[in-house]
Amino acid sequence: MAGLALRSAGRALLAGWALLAAPGPCPRRGSGVAAALRAMGFSQEQARRLLALQPRLGPEHREAAAAQLLLLGLSPEAAVALLERSPALLRLPRERLRERAEELRRLGLDGGRLQRALSRCPQLFHVPRKRLEAAVRLLRERCLFTAGQLREVLETCPTVLLEEHRTLHHQFQYAYFRMGVRQKAMVEARLFQMPFVELRNRHIFLERRGLYETPHKGQTQTSNPKLKDILQLPEKDFLASLAYSTPEEYEVFKKLLAREEEEKEEEDVDALYTDDDDDDDDDDDDDDFDSDESKTARE
Repeated sequence: MAGLALRSAGRALLAGWALLAAPGPCPRRGSGVAAALRAMGFSQEQARRLLALQPRLGPEHREAAAAQLLLLGLSPEAAVALLERSPALLRLPRERLRERAEELRRLGLDGGRLQRALSRCPQLFHVPRKRLEAAVRLLRERCLFTAGQLREVLETCPTVLLEEHRTLHHQFQYAYFRMGVRQKAMVEARLFQMPFVELRNRHIFLERRGLYETPHKGQTQTSNPKLKDILQLPEKDFLASLAYSTPEEYEVFKKLLAREEEEKEEEDVDALYTDDDDDDDDDDDDDDFDSDESKTARE
């Protein structure tokens, strides 16, 4: 069925391109573009909205962007909505659009999956290819997500492709080593949708209240709350049903924790400078020793 739908879409696109390429008087060019879009499956209203986007742009750019989105499995309405949210797509070269569409398809993002991912992150088409490949390599090789889990992460949390790789890996390591959570639970909980600071706040708050314990190596059964509940519950429900606390207590805790982090960073910086000073003193002692040796040798 999917192949038949794509073949039908392809035939419609060819008909649209033929209409655009047909010669005709310049004053009727706009109606020719509208007719081509209609032939591709867009309604009259959708074609009007597409033509209103960056009207000075040549019709071939508008045509190429719409065509690639339809070939990815987006509905005409979803394609128009995406172009309205991210009109810069219209200026991307046709070849760049085609290559990026192929890359997204290889990752399993097409049709409804791609539509949901783009609704959360319209910048998906603008991510440089090397950055996209590096993020995928990190998630597969260092975080050890399976191909299916990776596809789910990209669909539900496509902004991972925009994150700094060090930040992304740090959040994974915190959940894996500090909280004892495995990849399957991370995907189900949509780990990367929550900023790391809030993840850490909620986890440490539960831990210090005796409600979360890091599992020991090899331990499979724990009474800890599920990561999905920790991340996805609104703050009010998180405090009431998991932390058994009040918003006021949580606000005070977050301020104290932030202060702890600042003090720890200052201590780390001081320790770094202390080590440098010790190294300088050692160098001075060596210089004095060398001077004494030289003086003895001259005598």
